Amino acid sequence: MKIDAHSLPDDPEQLKRMLHELQQVVAKKDEELAEKDAQIHELLQAYNAKLAKEYAKKSEKMPGAGERFNEAEDILDEHDKALLATSPLVKKEKAKPKRRPLPAQLPRVEVVVDLNEGDKVCDCCQSPLHKMGESSSEALEFVPAHIKVIKTIRPKYTCRHCEREGIESVVKIAPIPATAIPKSIATPSLLSQIIMCKYQFGLPLYRQETLFADI
Repeated sequence: MKIDAHSLPDDPEQLKRMLHELQQVVAKKDEELAEKDAQIHELLQAYNAKLAKEYAKKSEKMPGAGERFNEAEDILDEHDKALLATSPLVKKEKAKPKRRPLPAQLPRVEVVVDLNEGDKVCDCCQSPLHKMGESSSEALEFVPAHIKVIKTIRPKYTCRHCEREGIESVVKIAPIPATAIPKSIATPSLLSQIIMCKYQFGLPLYRQETLFADI
């Protein structure tokens, strides 16, 4: 029953009657649903019982069938044993991990480790050996930091002719190269090292002073 809210009466008594009618309709629907649920339940029970009966018939064993199946399994077992006895076991070798090559942009210093001249002869006939190739390996070496002093020399130039003539000569000299901090003894490389150690690695200045003193 579809009810439009705008069409409802204003009389309370009429509203009560309509509500009572709706309650009766709902109760009737509930009874019908309960009856249908009971019917569905009975049908499902009957269907399950029929299925169980059919599967029970199909699962009955034939006389002697179990023995024949066991005999086939025994034959298969013997065949498998023969195959295992005759076929060699293949052992899969584990691949050895390969070391990644060192970066090509790093500078390299070649160190040749050669035989002594007395060992470059054949142990059998004492004939001289010839070089057939070489074996090489690479390793990383750490070069400790070092400090050096950059002495900047600026030649001064004056005019000898003006000096002989008694004329004041202007002295010419190249300008001082630009520095990060005026009149500082630290070059840009040293300043960048100090700043990196302090702000990137959290190394205080007093500890850096100790490190530089040990270099």
